[in-house]
Amino acid sequence: MEERNELYPVFLKVNKLNILIIGGGNVGLEKLHFLLKSSPNANVEVLAKGFLPETLELAEKHGVKVTKRRYRSKYLKKRHVVIAATNDTKLNKKIYRHAKKRYLLANIADTPDLCDFYMGGIVNKGYVKIAISTNGKSPTTAKRLREFFEEVIPENINQMVENLNEYRKSIKGDFEDKVNQMNTITEALKVKNERND
Repeated sequence: MEERNELYPVFLKVNKLNILIIGGGNVGLEKLHFLLKSSPNANVEVLAKGFLPETLELAEKHGVKVTKRRYRSKYLKKRHVVIAATNDTKLNKKIYRHAKKRYLLANIADTPDLCDFYMGGIVNKGYVKIAISTNGKSPTTAKRLREFFEEVIPENINQMVENLNEYRKSIKGDFEDKVNQMNTITEALKVKNERND
């Protein structure tokens, strides 16, 4: 049987969730940067015994709360998502166990078996956002796909999205009628794969 990617992509409103990143080193900085690049208003706190100056600078720029303390399970209270990015494997596993007891979504850096989600490649052009995953098999492939989509998605994509949204509001009929009309008007957006023989 052919292997497949069983991940289910979702887009989280991280400005409405309470996210905790544990770790103030390079990996914690990478996770924070990735999150804020996609969602500059994410509701996130970073917890660590110490921080890189770049982490503190990024946190200040985005109004991210920084807590200079040793990890304790009490910091998971009232959280929705936890990202463990310390350089202590034992501590990361402990954080994962604590997160699971509280039914929190957890991402344990560099430990796929202890991740409920991955932070994949993201293409962001205005209102359009595309998430890319290779199921952890090839980050380079995800990077190349991201570059491809960044190039082919037009810069004026927001205007098209706005226009289609206005048109959608004006459509009369039941749900099925509306879907059919939207499918008809957006038919031209489909990319056709034509083979040259």
